[in-house]
Amino acid sequence: MAVQSDPVRAQSPGPSNTHGPVPGDSLSGPRRSGPGLLSRFAPYVLLLPTMVATLALLAWPLVNTFLLSLQNMNRRQLIQHLTEWTGFSNYTDQLKSAEFWHTTERSVIFTVLNVALIMIGGTLVGLLLNRLGKKMRLALGVSLILAWAMPLVAQSTVYLWLFDSRYGVVNWFLDQLGWHSMATYNWTGTQTSTFFVIMLLLVWGSIPFVAFNMYAGLTTIPTELYEAARMDGAGAIKVFTSVVYPSLKPFFLGTTFLEIIWIFKAFTQVFTIDNGGPERSTETMPVYAYVEGMGNQHYGVGGAIAILTMVMLALVMIPYFRIILKQEDEL
Repeated sequence: MAVQSDPVRAQSPGPSNTHGPVPGDSLSGPRRSGPGLLSRFAPYVLLLPTMVATLALLAWPLVNTFLLSLQNMNRRQLIQHLTEWTGFSNYTDQLKSAEFWHTTERSVIFTVLNVALIMIGGTLVGLLLNRLGKKMRLALGVSLILAWAMPLVAQSTVYLWLFDSRYGVVNWFLDQLGWHSMATYNWTGTQTSTFFVIMLLLVWGSIPFVAFNMYAGLTTIPTELYEAARMDGAGAIKVFTSVVYPSLKPFFLGTTFLEIIWIFKAFTQVFTIDNGGPERSTETMPVYAYVEGMGNQHYGVGGAIAILTMVMLALVMIPYFRIILKQEDEL
């Protein structure tokens, strides 16, 4: 009796592969452990044009300013193309100068007052934008944009016209209100009145930036938070301190430091109003550097003052960068 063989058993199974895919299988190729070389360096390639432009427009002039601050560069040296290296004597002379420290103190007080007024005014206008209807919000927004977009020299010129001692609208308006002694008042005659005009100009031109940022931040706060606070009996001030400020704390922090930088280094408005007068009593650090460097033709001294001004701003920014790094670590 013939025994029929099982067809399954008759087939040769071949060597079993229990350790992985068969050689030549698509899964047996080398596995990539990370991004390719091109993907790894792509961000640096994209940043290269910006880095080159930054070095050309910022770093190179900064290096030249620093080299100039190490020289005795006056009119004679400039005309005769002389290079007289004096080391850090320009820096030591300024750090020992009472005028330098008086100007620094004036600049710090000037910056603190302006930034406080700008942040308060910008916050209030931002809150107002959030509460207005569409038409009124559009009208106020357009007015803010026009004030913000106006060139700095044009802003200063308009304020000079407004506060002109003979034909200014401000003096005419005060005279109409009954203050006849203000009819021909010279707003640039004293330090206090000149600073008042400059501060009003700076605050007016800076509030739109804070207001728009504030309004944009308010649109990100959920309405449920406002409703919960009002259900707990919170008033307007309590809602701001318990809902708005905690939610927009990064905005307040970043905007405040930006305003500190912009106000501290403000030159055009301060110089255009009265060239730092009367009798150099309204000079801030940038104006002081310009007057000493270009006006008095002490170019090395002006370069030293400019570098010291940048160092002051860098020291002011240290707490800001520390807070930013701390927030990144918490994330």
